[in-house]
Amino acid sequence: MKPAPFTYHRAHSVAEAVALLAELGDEAKILAGGLSLVPMMNFRLARPTALVDVSRIEGLSYLRADTVDGLRIGALTTHRTVEITHDPAVLGGFGVLPRSARWIGNYPIRSRGTFGGSIAHADPASEWCLLAVLLDAKVVLNGPGEPRTVPAAEFFQGYYSTAATPDEMITELWFPTPAPHAVLTEFAQRQGDFAIVAAAVSADISGGVCQKGRVVLGGVGPLPVEVDAGPLGGQPATEETWRAMGEHAARQIDPPDDTHGDAAFRRRLAATLVARALAETNQLTEANQLTEANRLAQADELNGGGG
Repeated sequence: MKPAPFTYHRAHSVAEAVALLAELGDEAKILAGGLSLVPMMNFRLARPTALVDVSRIEGLSYLRADTVDGLRIGALTTHRTVEITHDPAVLGGFGVLPRSARWIGNYPIRSRGTFGGSIAHADPASEWCLLAVLLDAKVVLNGPGEPRTVPAAEFFQGYYSTAATPDEMITELWFPTPAPHAVLTEFAQRQGDFAIVAAAVSADISGGVCQKGRVVLGGVGPLPVEVDAGPLGGQPATEETWRAMGEHAARQIDPPDDTHGDAAFRRRLAATLVARALAETNQLTEANQLTEANRLAQADELNGGGG
């Protein structure tokens, strides 16, 4: 199928894009990678009267991480850029992002699709949307007035619906706080499909005890759902604990029935994926603790040898 008629405009700066959006009105849409919008247009699920192409705007593709400011990701940064980064600051504090990029579509999609475009599309099973909520990301929006920052948990408002106004565009995602042991896992019927259910988790584990944790689920409602993870606090870091949390999470959701599975199927998936993700989080924690212990032992040996 072909899309309904529309006018095409190319913006060369954020200011020009915002001006075009304000001029063209509510039916205009931003075009970045186009991998979500264009198929919807072809099937007449979306019928914008105008497209504002922002893909050539310079300065919106970057990963900037430091210990003070956290991680900032430009809106036009591709999924592939996140996936293959070797920046130690990104890998150390926000390694869940490059690890999770492999779940996104296929190579062409990861090479062309953009981080900001995925957030703007607001699919409730999107990997970046789940992780934005889990990691308390902030969405930076530019419009006719001053730029504003919206917490991810408030930005997503329903199926493909966000807090952005028609004359605003996403310019950056800001992840203020590192989460070195966060994990995302999911289940899809075919490689590259959107997840039927996805689970993103983080946990603070020390001395074999889980002090606290967070769990965000996708594919179980109109937006990413953070469930109560209170039962994790003070529990031993064991498979039994992870399974119990998975079952607890499954009882908190009311997923839809569709052609991919009914509500009961999605609840079973949620329980399994939460338990699996928490087990992986524990493995990451143990590996990091072992690495740190080895580093300290080597430092002690060097100090002893010089004494």
